[in-house]
Order: sequence, then structure tokens, then C-alpha cells
Amino acid sequence: MDELLVSRDGAVATLTLNRPDRLNAISVPMLDALSHALVECDRDPAVRVVVLTGAGRGFCSGLDLKDAASGQGIGGGGQVGGPGKFDLRDAPPIVLHQLDKPTICALNGAAAGYGMDLALGCDIRVAAASAKLAPAFTKRGVLPESGGTWLLPRIVGWSRACEIVFTGRTLNAEECLAAGLVSRVVPDEVLGKEVLSLAHEIAENAPLAVQATKRMMRLGQDETFEANVHHVFLQLLPLFRSKDFQEGVRAFVERRPPKFEGR
Repeated sequence: MDELLVSRDGAVATLTLNRPDRLNAISVPMLDALSHALVECDRDPAVRVVVLTGAGRGFCSGLDLKDAASGQGIGGGGQVGGPGKFDLRDAPPIVLHQLDKPTICALNGAAAGYGMDLALGCDIRVAAASAKLAPAFTKRGVLPESGGTWLLPRIVGWSRACEIVFTGRTLNAEECLAAGLVSRVVPDEVLGKEVLSLAHEIAENAPLAVQATKRMMRLGQDETFEANVHHVFLQLLPLFRSKDFQEGVRAFVERRPPKFEGR
């Protein structure tokens, strides 16, 4: 069985973690497939939004601790790094962070450990009512190893991030919403529909402008206001020359929805 499923709905690509019998626990083949799929989506001009979700009743239970305990898989037998093995530089959280295409996590159930870091790495998170985030790193003798130490304080602030990761306490969907970890909480049965609707709403906008905006927001987290304004201006110049900008102006004048081509 493929450990990652890839499907398309127009300009929206959905990547589904597919080990439902293990609550989509992370394996080396899954990591490799996810990284490659993310890169391919970013390269494909027909894809404008990427959705990440899980099969079954969970999003991702983290690294497969059963495999690790048996000496197999990540953390068990040295399966990360080295010739022919998964390279940490190509890990999905790093690829997610570098992606220009907008990403949405459809949090369909529990996300623990590595799974929580994957969810945090997406630009937008929409949670089902039954979803949970479980930062159980310190309860397992590790730390948020896949972007969580960088992402979490930027999302919720230092004090709240410290409380979340130091205690390792599981947060339900409403607690995630109150903390700003997710954008919205919806009934389980409509999660897919709500996320797809949001993804298509984003995809209808000018893709070059959306991607440039994401790049500048990402860059702005590590530079001064003045530097960011300068870089934004440099991004703006080619957008002014794009066919999408011309289409956006014409559509406004003609009072009709624009039809962007990503050129």
C-alpha cells in the first residue's frame, strides 16, 4: 500500500498520509514520498494550493515508536542519513518551509510529535472538532526535532510555547483555536469540504502574487522592516509586468471575476 496518496481537484493537490492502521506514524518511505510530492507540487504550475491531511481517524501520530523500539525505522537503526538513506536536509518540514505554494493542513485527528511539527509547518491549519495536538516530545525523551522549536514561539509567543512543549500536555481542537494554533474548527464530517473550499478560494487569486506574498512574509520573519520593504519592492516590479496584473486591472474595470493564468 502506498504510504502517501496524491490526488488533484483542479488547481488543488491533496497529499494524504496513508498508514491508517498506525495512525499514520512516520516511516522513512513516507518521509521520502512526502518530500518528493511537495517538491513536485511546487514545480507544477498547474498546482496553486497544497493540502496535507491523514487517512483514517488520525493526522499523524509522530515517529513510529514501535519500529524504533524494534531497532527499525527512524531513531531505531540509524535509518536517517548516510548512503541510500533519508537525508535530513530533504525532510518534509524543511521542504514545507521552502515551498512557495500555499499549504493547508486539514487536521482530521490527532497530531503528535513529528505530526504536530508537520501541521505547524503548513501555512494554514483547519481542525476537525475531534482533532488534537499532542506535543509529547519531553514525555518521550526528545525535543521538537522537526521545526517545532522555531515555529511554535512564532505562532503563539514565547510564554505559551514554553508551557505547551515543557508540559507536553495534549490540546483539544478548541484549545488549539484559542491559542492561535489553528485558524478554525469545523465539524468532522465537513472538514474536507471546508478545506477544499478554502483552497479553491486561494487558488482563484493570482498565483504569482500569492507565492510572492508568502515568500516575503517568510523572509520578513528574519529581517528588519526596512529590508523587507526593499525586498517587497523588488518582488513588485516583475508582478507589474505580468499578464496576471493586467488581467486583474481589466477585471476590476470591467467588474467581473479575474481569470489568472500564472503568467
